Amino acid sequence: MTIGFVFPGQGSQVVGMGHDLYETSLAAREIFEQADATLGFALTRLCFEGPEELLTATENAQPALLTVCTALLAALAEHDSMHRLPSSLTDEELGFEGGSIWLPYIGRHAAFVAGHSLGEYTALVAAGALDFQTALRLVRRRGELMAAAHDGTMVAILGAEESSLESDCRAASVGRELVVIANYNAPGQLVISGALAAVERAVALAKQHGAKRAIALKVSAAFHSPLMRAAADDLGHDLAAAPFRDALVPVLGNVAAVPLQGVGELQAELSAQVTAPVRWIASIQHMVADGVTTFVEIGPGAVLSGMIKRIAPNAKLAHIADSASIRAFHG
Repeated sequence: MTIGFVFPGQGSQVVGMGHDLYETSLAAREIFEQADATLGFALTRLCFEGPEELLTATENAQPALLTVCTALLAALAEHDSMHRLPSSLTDEELGFEGGSIWLPYIGRHAAFVAGHSLGEYTALVAAGALDFQTALRLVRRRGELMAAAHDGTMVAILGAEESSLESDCRAASVGRELVVIANYNAPGQLVISGALAAVERAVALAKQHGAKRAIALKVSAAFHSPLMRAAADDLGHDLAAAPFRDALVPVLGNVAAVPLQGVGELQAELSAQVTAPVRWIASIQHMVADGVTTFVEIGPGAVLSGMIKRIAPNAKLAHIADSASIRAFHG
């Protein structure tokens, strides 16, 4: 089988996530300890104990998800290594010391990696383009900038055709009141983002043109829209200074839904995705066209698996969310 590893974005967080990994996996525990030391506060306790409203805050949810997804990846690679390699190998040889145990694993198993919005940072960590600590600082900064935007809103539109909703967004955008499609999640599952009045107009038009339902999202601002320009510019300075490396395997980017591996294109991708739509449908279709037959979602919840089932109904799906699913995946 040809595998694509995928990582979820904000919204998949849940209190208690990662706790069993901390108890059962040395590699995962090191990731949690690195996170606390890097950020200077007890992110691990927030993941395990909440409270939910603090964990859900954008500036906390983003680093928390990156940490748990990376811990899952590390535990998955640790389990594979222990079953493939002699037990006499040292921790450093297994990759624990440098926190990169997953790189040989990804090199052996992954044809592509991809992440939905925030999840793209985890994908870059998985592919070796960013070290975990650098990615953690970046997503903490990204979350703070996005949380501080306080401009606009987002609404999920169910049952609308892409071309029709794109037309509705253009018609609803008046002057500086803009609305765009922010997430192309799955057929019939799109998200619009923009100024409140423009979003309201687009929702009304979408319902007139056959959309079945509109669901307001609990967000602080119009993510993945032009209203995030200031946040994107500020984050761009941090991205330019960050130590990127070429990706070990291709990363399917959110913005253009094409494979990326070079440092420059990866930095540009992360800067652009703050204001650009997440083209998840096209990303999955690209991987399928390039031979991916199995998608492995690594993270709490199974949001991406649900989307992929609608985009590529013939693909095989696996979900890694805890120690039990790690054991089941590799036997």
